[in-house]
Amino acid sequence: MIKHDVVIVGAGLAGMRAALEVCKDLDVGILSKVYPSRSHSGAAQGGIAASLGNVEKDSWEEHMFDTVKGGDFLNDQDAVEEYVKAASRVIYELEHMGCTFSRTLDGRIAQRSFGGHSKPRACFSADRTGHAILHALHEQLLKNAKAIKIYSEWYMHSLIVDDGRCNGIVVSDLRTGAVEVMHAKAVIFCTGGYGRVFKITSNAFASTADGVIAALHAGVPLEDAEFVQFHPSGLWRQGILFSEAARGEGGFLLNGKGERFMERYASARMELAPRDIVARAEQSEIDAGRGVNGQDYIHLDLRHLGEKKIMERLPQIRQLGIDFIGVDCARAPLPIQPTAHYSMGGIPTDMHGQTIVDDRGTPLKGFYAAGECACVSVHGANRLGTNSLLEAVVFGERAGKSALEYARNAGFGTVNEAREKTRVLKTFEEIFQRDGSESYNKIRDEMKEIMMSHCGVFRDEGRLKTCVSAVKELRARYRKGKVTDKGKLFNTELYEIIELGNMLEMAEIIAVAALARRESRGGHARTDFPKRDDEHFLQHSLVYDKGGELEIKYKPVTITRHIPADRTY
Repeated sequence: MIKHDVVIVGAGLAGMRAALEVCKDLDVGILSKVYPSRSHSGAAQGGIAASLGNVEKDSWEEHMFDTVKGGDFLNDQDAVEEYVKAASRVIYELEHMGCTFSRTLDGRIAQRSFGGHSKPRACFSADRTGHAILHALHEQLLKNAKAIKIYSEWYMHSLIVDDGRCNGIVVSDLRTGAVEVMHAKAVIFCTGGYGRVFKITSNAFASTADGVIAALHAGVPLEDAEFVQFHPSGLWRQGILFSEAARGEGGFLLNGKGERFMERYASARMELAPRDIVARAEQSEIDAGRGVNGQDYIHLDLRHLGEKKIMERLPQIRQLGIDFIGVDCARAPLPIQPTAHYSMGGIPTDMHGQTIVDDRGTPLKGFYAAGECACVSVHGANRLGTNSLLEAVVFGERAGKSALEYARNAGFGTVNEAREKTRVLKTFEEIFQRDGSESYNKIRDEMKEIMMSHCGVFRDEGRLKTCVSAVKELRARYRKGKVTDKGKLFNTELYEIIELGNMLEMAEIIAVAALARRESRGGHARTDFPKRDDEHFLQHSLVYDKGGELEIKYKPVTITRHIPADRTY
């Protein structure tokens, strides 16, 4: 049995920041499916939000209002206030840790405009901001190596919960296949999102819902799972992200007629409207036959910015276009379409990272979550760009502090090591013993296709019912698949099968929650219920697993400063 005071699952920004808090006094283990500096946080490009006011006078109050309005008033406003107030301190702390932000001519941290923000408050490092922050935090982990042990390329299977308390996790080493129990006083999940359930996504291959599904199986509901953000600028047919920074720097969106069509959808903000509005506008143009060359994409045009500015502010975008489609954005427009990007929902937590198991605020002791896998909820129904990196760092720090305080005063709980390991080994054996004819790859492809076409940018009752039915059928077929590699050493096929099971379960949860929410709000757009319905749905959904059947409950939204109003741009 492996033993640590606190175990953190996930080594992105939230996980690393949490570890730096815990290691001040306690022993911490970090578990990651990938090497820490390869975590998906590194794919974030455009910036991290804070009301520094380095370009234009700004305040946390304005940042809060923009965030709440951008989230279509589903945000818990007490958490939003704490979050935006912490932003400036967080930016300067990251700078002092060694994060190299781009600068203004007089040497201050540069800030650019981003969709839904009324002021330029995106602090950035060219268009590699997540990469810069990730590496700065990774350096700090290595600096504290005596107190932090990193388990790279290990997989988390399940939580160990007994009598309302989390006592650790069950894991396996991808290299050897060995199953182990990690005994801990506290566990923090920073496992990221689940965008890989969709065909077109900007998410890394590791974003397969492992953390949220493990929490669900431990009795924790999933909050607001129906709210999935589609980023407006994913590379056509591939989903690879072209940062919103491209529009923040002045890029245009053009339809097949060469029109800047955002005039029809958000005339005051144009390309810098919130992501949900821009993504719907793009999809509407495509559905109306105004895609470029009659295809399902529109153009992102940066040519007027000039090569010098592109190389200074957007070098990665330029290189991605050249590498993946042979298009130099300094000389030709880039073909883009909406891509599944971010999960607003996840594991319910309070503003200190403590996981909550019901609508009354009951905690699961010793279990914390932060980052994209968690739902605080600071993003509500739609996240503004650059608010996610801030969330990861702010609530990673808070979850770390909470776990540290709890673990200082808690002993190790009782764990039946043999029983916990046997459960996972039985799962392995059951997969190995399947002798069906179904192809896991085909099941995965069909899941992605049905989620994209029936539970994507636009939804309606008919498509959602078809989606739920189709996913249930895929889950049944999944149990009839056949594995070809039955070895123990680095059996990637086995782990991909386990991940597929998690994704299928998550896909059903998203579709069921979307079917139940009979309104349009933020990233959830129902063509059969096109208006927001505050009377019935100004509340968070909670999806529970009741013996294999899904049950939906609701809990109220916390409203403090801003009463819900019409959301126009």
